Amino acid sequence: MFVDQVKIFVKGGDGGDGMVAFRREKYIAYGGPAGGDGGKGADVVFVVDEGLRTLMDFRYQRHFKAPRGEHGGSKNMHGRGATDMVVKVPPGTVVTDAEDGTIIADLVEHGQKAVVARGGRGGRGNSRFATPQNPAPELSEKGEPGVAREINLELKVLADAGLVGFPSVGKSTLLSVVSAAKPKIADYHFTTLVPNLGMVETDDGRGFVLADLPGLIEGAHEGVGLGHQFLRHIERTRVIIHVIDMSGLEGRDPYEDFVTINEELEKYNLRLTERPQIIVANKMDMPDAEENLKAFKEKLNDENAHIFPISALTRKGLDDLLYAVADLLETTPEFPLHEIKEQDEHSVLYKHEAEPEDFVITRDDDGAFVLSGYTIERLFKMTDFNFDQSVRKFSRQMRGMGVDDALRERGAKDGDTVRILDFEFDFIE
Repeated sequence: MFVDQVKIFVKGGDGGDGMVAFRREKYIAYGGPAGGDGGKGADVVFVVDEGLRTLMDFRYQRHFKAPRGEHGGSKNMHGRGATDMVVKVPPGTVVTDAEDGTIIADLVEHGQKAVVARGGRGGRGNSRFATPQNPAPELSEKGEPGVAREINLELKVLADAGLVGFPSVGKSTLLSVVSAAKPKIADYHFTTLVPNLGMVETDDGRGFVLADLPGLIEGAHEGVGLGHQFLRHIERTRVIIHVIDMSGLEGRDPYEDFVTINEELEKYNLRLTERPQIIVANKMDMPDAEENLKAFKEKLNDENAHIFPISALTRKGLDDLLYAVADLLETTPEFPLHEIKEQDEHSVLYKHEAEPEDFVITRDDDGAFVLSGYTIERLFKMTDFNFDQSVRKFSRQMRGMGVDDALRERGAKDGDTVRILDFEFDFIE
């Protein structure tokens, strides 16, 4: 089965907890704090493996949770950081955030890596909080939670040139005779249900990767037929080879086919029209093909168009076509799927971005005030409520963020319930 789109859940490892400990040795009455820090949680890292061709493995495993860091120990022993979780993906994988659609990574080269979920830092032990005013703190941090997110994986096949056209125009036959690929060939529409790749080598030693893409029909950009499912695979190709059935045996007009497919490419993605296009007039061994080709050229009325009459079945005209494709590939640059602004090494880019709110206050059905938001939930998860000093520190942090004043503005009174995640406490004036 060919799988080219899937949604998965990834979570970086939590940091290890810091420890509250004290140095206790004979003849040393006041050894002081000796709690070590926790280790860093593991990152979830995607690595490109050129041996993979589909996203099939993600159909069976959709949750990837990296291990957490070790907890800190006594005698100032720090916990070990966890080893990163490495997940292999095929070349051509685009990783996007499922929530807002932002692009996390575009992975195309073998060995290329991208961190998709960072692990949390380790919590600090009590030796980190020692001060002249508090030389023996009973205070430590829990590990920072790792980043958790749902992401979409989308595979866009890596091919230098792509064959497009209506069903049954001979794309699969053409790929089978110019490469070692063995696509399914039969006399009915939509024989090709998945993109097929083949390595083509010309007689002068030049080579390129050719993709046979499933047949397009009118309305493909809206999901009609198989078009919407596989149009994405054309995006990476540098040269489009437009195969047209010049025999007219299907009862369609070759020029109308040509116009329809180009409209679908334009509606799907305007940047597809920037790619050079070679027109292949196939099935020239059939009756009426010569007359249809002449009429096609008159309607097209473009002297600069690259038109190559061939017969994939009899292998006539294939050499000239392959040389032309190889020549175009030498002069055609890559078309980046996503705009990346390059900056000078020492330049600084200042962008105005709205700072996310530290906390949000809402009301529950039972009248309780609910505090939510990344910053305050992170502080809450990193607080060890087994120690009074940790609780007082968390209270000071909330007060410093303006939580007390915001609750008063929302009408909180003495004794009202305030909730953070699963924890409840009373609001005290």
